[in-house]
Order: sequence, then C-alpha cells, then structure tokens
Amino acid sequence: QVQLADTGGGSVQAGGSLRLSCLGAGRTFSNPSMGWFRQAPGKEREFVAGINQSGGATYYADSVKGRFTISRDNAKNTVFLQMNSLKPEDTAVYYCAASGRYVTTVPRTALGYDYWGQGTQVTVSS
Repeated sequence: QVQLADTGGGSVQAGGSLRLSCLGAGRTFSNPSMGWFRQAPGKEREFVAGINQSGGATYYADSVKGRFTISRDNAKNTVFLQMNSLKPEDTAVYYCAASGRYVTTVPRTALGYDYWGQGTQVTVSS
C-alpha cells in the first residue's frame, strides 16, 4: 500500500508564499508520477500541477502557471509545491496524489491517480 502525507498549508496574505510537501511511504511506493489538486468550498477538485518520476516533465493549470513550481526529491520520497504570489482565489484544501500506473506520463485528471493525501488547508487573505 501507499500512504501520502501532505503538509505545509497555512494562512498568508495575498502576494505571499507557501511551500507544500508530500511524503510518500509504503512498501509499494516507487516514486511514480505525482500531482497536486485543490478543492475550494462548493467547487470540484481541480488539477494544479503534476510531475513525472524523473522530474523531466511537469504540467500546470493555467491559473497557476508562472506562480507555482512543482518539484521532487526521489531520495526522500517527497514532492513539493512552491506557491508564490498567492491570490485569494488560491484558497482551498490542497491534496497530493500518486499514480499507481504512470511514471513517465503525467495525468492531469483525478482519474490518473490512485492514492491521495489527507489534504492541507491553504487560506489567502486579501
């Protein structure tokens, strides 16, 4: 099984920064393609960013391009999401996700991921 622990959320003012971390664990965790999603109150969960096993391929939602950066440290089984220039509309619960099937491809929908973290709240005030 695979367990994901996502941390690093908090409350910041608009224009501020946060760095989320997702630690993967479990006997079958093998640093697969991973992603970050978010869900705001009353809205559907949406893709934010994804990265393949090597880190050579990354994808971002248009709404976060140029502000967020996804990266990974496979030696530490950890994926990061650096969030800069935060806006109030970035407020949501952020979830990390790991694919059970993909290592070179980066899924951009929730269907491509099989394991989920518990979520971490990000609140951006104006």
